[in-house]
Amino acid sequence: MIIKPVPCLKDNYAYLLLDPQANQAAVVDPVEPEKVKAALAEYPEYKLSAGRQELLTNQPFIYLLIYIYRILTTHHHWDHAGGNKKLLEQFPELTCYGGSNNVEGVNKIVGDKESFKVGQLEVIPLTTACHTMDHICYYVSDNGKNAVFTGDCIFSSGCGRFFEGTPQDMWESISKVAALPDSTHVYFGHEYTIANLKFAEHVEPENKEIQEKIAWAKRVGCTTPSTIQNEKLTNPFFRVQESSVQERVLGKDNKASPIEVLGKVRAMKDNF
Repeated sequence: MIIKPVPCLKDNYAYLLLDPQANQAAVVDPVEPEKVKAALAEYPEYKLSAGRQELLTNQPFIYLLIYIYRILTTHHHWDHAGGNKKLLEQFPELTCYGGSNNVEGVNKIVGDKESFKVGQLEVIPLTTACHTMDHICYYVSDNGKNAVFTGDCIFSSGCGRFFEGTPQDMWESISKVAALPDSTHVYFGHEYTIANLKFAEHVEPENKEIQEKIAWAKRVGCTTPSTIQNEKLTNPFFRVQESSVQERVLGKDNKASPIEVLGKVRAMKDNF
């Protein structure tokens, strides 16, 4: 598979997901459809579709080419779902996936692990409630290459605000994403990496992985994707069971559950 980030708005990322075997594509959170279409134009052999042929009439050998377009929407916030209707107006055949009817333009609601295909690629939705209760991450695996589109659930060295859910909801969502293979590439919804790392360093000032990632992020600018392994090393929300994080949050010799520590770390970040 080929994945291309498409910068949108101030700091959002939409993504193209391309299947080289079928020359077909899907889009993730296309908030600015024209930018996404311009990015797809760089790959003229690809179609924003998964095609099939069906009989147009009962007469033999007369076929209508039907395109089944794919939009993968992570959640209902406008800066992720706000371009869906515009694409639907241009392409009425679009299949727009999402976690609830609150997602603009949704016509296919998916549940946890209700997989579907983009060309030959199997896409596995993962319900990841908290930032919104309808949040979906999309996991794709192709010949040993793994990727997950995490929207506003997981950022590089951070996580989304708890707008609709609880620390327990977010811990369950983080645990589900963290259980993916360590090599999985994490394609997140916003370029917040440097700000997230400044907070991560505040929580763990002696963490050399965080310090190295700060220098790297300043050098490269565009930091997507991360990896599950890197998040386990640098993301304070993944690391709430580490003694260094627990001591920073609770004080020396105090212990608490990962859920309680996660809530406290989120409160710290919100006021950082």
